[in-house]
Amino acid sequence: MGFRCGIVGLPNVGKSTLFNALTETAAAQAANYPFCTIEPNVGNVAVPDPRLQQLASIAGSAKIIETQLAFVDIAGLVRGASKGEGLGNQFLGNIREVDAIVHVLRCFEDGDVTHVEGKVDPIADAETVETELMLADLESLEKRVPNLIKKGQQGDKEAKIGAAVLGQTLDLLRDGKPARLTQPKDVEEARVFAQAQLLTAKPVLYVCNVEEGNAATGNAHSARVFEKAKAEGAEAVVVSAAIEADIATMPAEDRGEFLSELGLEETGLARVIRAGYTLLHLLTFFTVGPKETRAWTIPAGSKAPQAAGAIHSDFERGFIRAETTAFDDYVSLGGESGARDAGKLRQEGKEYVVHDGDVMLFRFNV
Repeated sequence: MGFRCGIVGLPNVGKSTLFNALTETAAAQAANYPFCTIEPNVGNVAVPDPRLQQLASIAGSAKIIETQLAFVDIAGLVRGASKGEGLGNQFLGNIREVDAIVHVLRCFEDGDVTHVEGKVDPIADAETVETELMLADLESLEKRVPNLIKKGQQGDKEAKIGAAVLGQTLDLLRDGKPARLTQPKDVEEARVFAQAQLLTAKPVLYVCNVEEGNAATGNAHSARVFEKAKAEGAEAVVVSAAIEADIATMPAEDRGEFLSELGLEETGLARVIRAGYTLLHLLTFFTVGPKETRAWTIPAGSKAPQAAGAIHSDFERGFIRAETTAFDDYVSLGGESGARDAGKLRQEGKEYVVHDGDVMLFRFNV
């Protein structure tokens, strides 16, 4: 199952540096899941999860395979993109194909790096991009909603639902607010809203690109971005793209000391990857055995058959049950046999909602 985060930003904010650091870091990871270039501007990266090592040690697994996120380096946006300025049409088309937006904001001062707007103001930069996305959504809905209203009045039930929920979204956009603030009142409205694929309905992660000296604490610019993210229900992280670029080309054994000298416990990219995972409301379950310990990604709220389907469609089609142990029980009881003896290995059926950290073995028959 693929989840894609699109990296966006104005020119000269460090977007490409960040993406290149992501890909270099991924290439240096364990050979089980090296960086994989799907397209020239798309890279798969592993989601850091210390639980994998614990599980693999208990089970004596020969290898560890992390779960993955795809990051897409999307062409830089300029003012007027919604009308096709610059690479506007390509930019908007690429945004439509991702699940979440990772918005890189310049939060550093550097006279040698020209800012496209002439000054460093991450809030204004964020609003420039958001405005272009809202204008594109507004243009789309101003054409669609009147048609839905007309069809709804003629008795088309689906159109009536669409007119109600997308009409609410259109009002928000006209008021200068993004589509993600729409509140569908039921499952049907939520389904229709999701099908609309609106650009500003996508969740947003703000990445504050700061100078090296502020990588651990952030600065006044990043503090403003965090306030904006909190008000919007978005996520934000602080990163120094320059530091990440250095780390990416550094031998693995030297990275810990380098980070420690800068007052950092982990790379900024690790925070970006985890925040993207959180932003998409994903969870991890594990399969464990002598050959491999592996993490799998599914949307929160998924039931056992859908989790089985993340491994193989046959597992979901022929699902019988899932032998399930909570991560903490698996570790504290020394693995599957200990969990079984203690009554902590459960037999779960089709209605079981998977929890983050579940260790699962699927029984199926096709």
